[in-house]
Amino acid sequence: MRRAIELASERSAGGENGPFGAVVVRAGEIIAEGWNQVVELRDPTAHAEIMAIRSACKKLDTHVLSDCALYASCEPCPMCLGAVYWARIPTLYYGATRDDATHAGFSDMELYREFSLPESAKSIAMQQILRKEAGQVLAAWQNNPTHIPY
Repeated sequence: MRRAIELASERSAGGENGPFGAVVVRAGEIIAEGWNQVVELRDPTAHAEIMAIRSACKKLDTHVLSDCALYASCEPCPMCLGAVYWARIPTLYYGATRDDATHAGFSDMELYREFSLPESAKSIAMQQILRKEAGQVLAAWQNNPTHIPY
């Protein structure tokens, strides 16, 4: 956890990167590090946790990190928490809370609230279209004997 906090501090000191760091640990060893690079990379998905997960997956040549833990300097936003689940990381440790992030000016709480709203009440207009055509792609993938499940 101290390394995740160090990354958050070191990489945000110049003001360009957000104050977030993360490390992926496997068998007691740090195998990947990440820090917030949203502004630097002009990529809204370049959060510390995402960057650490991407790095770990590349290093281990897998999309499943079920034998790893993630240490994050702050409680992950909904996107990053989703990535933790998709990577099958069984243990997550975090330092600061989502409330702490909100007090620092980040909109994590807004996102958590937004996701719990019914579709008709969300701030982004959402409309389902072409379900049959899209569903055919899913069915074709599912029926392909060479597909790799995840």
